[in-house]
Amino acid sequence: MEYGIQLPVQSQSTLYTEPWEAGAGPADLVAVARAADRAGFAYVACCDHIAIPRRLAGAMSTVWYDPVATLAHLAAVTERVRLLSHVAVVGLRHPLLTAKQYATLDHLSGGRLILGVGAGHVREEFEVLGADFERRGAVLDETIDALRAALGPEEFPEHHGKSYDFEGLGQRPRPAQPRVPLWVGGSSPAAVRRAALKGDGWLPQGDPRDRLPAQIERIRRIRDAGATSSGVPFTIGALTEPLYVGAPAWDVGPRTLTGPGEALAASLRAYRAMGVDQIQVRFRCRDRAELTDQIEAFGAETAPHL
Repeated sequence: MEYGIQLPVQSQSTLYTEPWEAGAGPADLVAVARAADRAGFAYVACCDHIAIPRRLAGAMSTVWYDPVATLAHLAAVTERVRLLSHVAVVGLRHPLLTAKQYATLDHLSGGRLILGVGAGHVREEFEVLGADFERRGAVLDETIDALRAALGPEEFPEHHGKSYDFEGLGQRPRPAQPRVPLWVGGSSPAAVRRAALKGDGWLPQGDPRDRLPAQIERIRRIRDAGATSSGVPFTIGALTEPLYVGAPAWDVGPRTLTGPGEALAASLRAYRAMGVDQIQVRFRCRDRAELTDQIEAFGAETAPHL
């Protein structure tokens, strides 16, 4: 079972941000990404929002780094860790623009991109960019098909659909990977179905442990009924509870899993028993040093038991 991490600092929703992140910046992002790279993390992830309306700014904040710029910056200072957009709201952009950005990122990073996509939820972002908020699900379905073509091996990709139509337009550089993994985010029935039929993986949105088995079974039923066969293994993801490796000397909250590395691994292995292939972990921390210490402790003390 692989493990990855959503980076701190780059998105600062009040749902999960630690207080120290408000004063953090690029140097902290680099330090955390390098720690994850050394500790064997499968990926580091970055979110995607373009502009937050005032009505949501109090809860979401307006701090949302651009995923392509951020992941490209971190690609240059890491060696092996993969680069995940979790998730790119690709319906806000023409698929050829998205393909240009992410193909370049994959090319520059030596094939480390995982493209996570989602429908989005902020109406004002769609409206200001002239994108269709009401049809965002249907547009995303087609966008995934268009991105498959535009990120494929052909220099002149071709797609003909209701929202997008293109051919005879070349884009280089091509991605370094023969097939860029495309993971679909979201836990609504439509998102789960989209992941099962169109994705190479599923990124749930906060499903607790007790909900995951039913969601995973639904994905399997849909894939079996749809005779989905790309030849690429399908990756089931999960977001774990907050973690703290060792005995915390401060209040880390009632939901946080704490304890020695092997004990944490014993709890986390329950995800694998459900059919989960990769877990996204989050550590409680009071500053960057504590976070990088937690990342290193997880890699050394917990990961070997997964």
